[in-house]
Amino acid sequence: MIHLETRVSQEGEHSDFLFDVEGQLARVGKSFYLRYQEDDPQTGTKIPVTFKLDDNGEVRLTRAAANRLQVRFAEGRKFTDRYHTPYGLMNMEAETTKLAYQYQDKPARGNLRVEYRLFSGANLLGDYKIRLQFSA
Repeated sequence: MIHLETRVSQEGEHSDFLFDVEGQLARVGKSFYLRYQEDDPQTGTKIPVTFKLDDNGEVRLTRAAANRLQVRFAEGRKFTDRYHTPYGLMNMEAETTKLAYQYQDKPARGNLRVEYRLFSGANLLGDYKIRLQFSA
């Protein structure tokens, strides 16, 4: 079971999202993969989402929707990634201000906390907070 809370802050406005969903947790080498599907409220389709948690403290978020997004996080670092849209590729930068995750094997469970600022060029698109709790 996965419990996800997200807060998006853009231009002084805040949006909060909360949901619980079934997912899969797998260990591959020294990395953990957390996979689930989100409901797209606009199309009614399912969007595959994957969090990859590396043992070096880096986290990757991939959303495989029509607009494919992959974002890398590491506390205190800024990464440039590409956002695939129907109109072409856009460079996006994610500046991670906080990152923490914990995991235990037996029983398999953990949590992830990411706070980041998302930019397109010099333009701040928003501040994001993700809180994720998962258990097998």
